[in-house]
Amino acid sequence: MFSVGIKDVANLAGVSVGTVSNVLNHPTRVNPATHERVSAAIAKLGFVRNAAASQLRAGLSRSVGLIVLDSANPFFAALARGAEDHAATAGVSVLVGNSGEDSAREETYLDLFEEQRVRGILLSPVGDITPRLERLRARGIATVLVDRHTRNSAFSSVAVDDVAGGRLAAAHLLSSGRKRIAFVGGPLHIRQVADRLEGARQALRNVGLPDPEILATRSMTLPAGQEIGRQLAARGPQDLPDAIFAANDMLGLGLMQGLLMNTGLRIPQDIALIGYDDIAFAESALVPMSSIRQHATELGRRAMELLLEESAAEGEYVHRQLISTPSLVVRASTSS
Repeated sequence: MFSVGIKDVANLAGVSVGTVSNVLNHPTRVNPATHERVSAAIAKLGFVRNAAASQLRAGLSRSVGLIVLDSANPFFAALARGAEDHAATAGVSVLVGNSGEDSAREETYLDLFEEQRVRGILLSPVGDITPRLERLRARGIATVLVDRHTRNSAFSSVAVDDVAGGRLAAAHLLSSGRKRIAFVGGPLHIRQVADRLEGARQALRNVGLPDPEILATRSMTLPAGQEIGRQLAARGPQDLPDAIFAANDMLGLGLMQGLLMNTGLRIPQDIALIGYDDIAFAESALVPMSSIRQHATELGRRAMELLLEESAAEGEYVHRQLISTPSLVVRASTSS
């Protein structure tokens, strides 16, 4: 694999290495014409500043990057803990970035980790970033998708079967006699959300019921759930669903707060509610909330295991796509 260095940039631009260094670190010291010539050489060669050169000269980097969708969500905190615990056993540190479900922020963190020449990157992506993953691999940076399954055998992933989880949630609501089911979640282009919705659709179609009503959110957060709760509170009794499947527990907890604070509705007597992830707060909610359990700490641990394995591999490496099966946890929010 060819690695572009500062000398290559200097040769192409027809300047000294010191001039390239000044463009990178002290641009005001370089006249505009030279700056433009060096910048053009950098762009043409695809040069990335090597902020960790001294570390890499001693061998593999001792840091990896982890980008999660929402660091405020206890699910991702547990996932990060699992990854960090395993990394620590190998003497590797973990740099954590929070994309906030924003593809631009995700790209910023990927740029940063690439610049730092991390050993590898664990990523729970916002959308399809296959071209960027291929670019990282060309740079010699291993990548593993976490909490996202990929059918692309060129990459490793560790995930839960979210379609099965969605089916499980909706089937549980149907088993308690509910028929007017709503799905709350978003953005819908996030693969995990889309898969959980698809699973719910399958469960309803299996019994001849129409697809669930979709109450889309801009994020998977507590405030987003509270807002949907307030919107439902403004409806008449006949326009309400009799059950809600929230795409994660944070949304479910927000929904519960919004409904209980703004209506006289009872959970589960009037509206049953189930979440996803089974974070610790689900069990301690005002009405203990049913949820679909996925073991976040184990997901993080297995993903880090694959990442360190791939980054240390020499020659051909066989990537693996690990999928675990979620389970149903029944609590008072769906059971009277």
